[in-house]
Amino acid sequence: MNLFLLNIFLSIGFSAVLGQFNLSGFLAGFIVGYIALWLTKPLYGPTRYFERLPKVIGLIGFFAKELLVSNLRVLWDVITPTHISRPGIIGIRLDARTDAEIMLVANLISLTPGTLSLDLSEDRQVLYIHVMFLDDIEETRQQIKQGLERRVLEVMR
Repeated sequence: MNLFLLNIFLSIGFSAVLGQFNLSGFLAGFIVGYIALWLTKPLYGPTRYFERLPKVIGLIGFFAKELLVSNLRVLWDVITPTHISRPGIIGIRLDARTDAEIMLVANLISLTPGTLSLDLSEDRQVLYIHVMFLDDIEETRQQIKQGLERRVLEVMR
């Protein structure tokens, strides 16, 4: 059985035992289940679950931080009388190769205010992005590649 599904079942059982059918009970059960599975990992053979889950949590935290910062930056640009935006379109050479990797990178970019994925090149190696605050092209490329794309690839591979 997939360890993630087993962890979900353990968290549901933990919530049922505590009588807390809410998010906090589920998260507490998930953490307790993860620890229990980690302690018994020699029984499951080789698995990447214990490496991948912290990376997923890291991606979620990174995206939440980027979402907050970009929301505040767009808000500031909207409420101030002078606009600080410098829109532009850039191409970013992707290390992502599979459909799922490319889709996740493109959609997370589009979900972040101030950026929008526009197109993917025919050879599927360059993603074109509209950026609302394009101060430095290379810095923006590196922020996306070393931030979002790197974390997505760590989770997906």
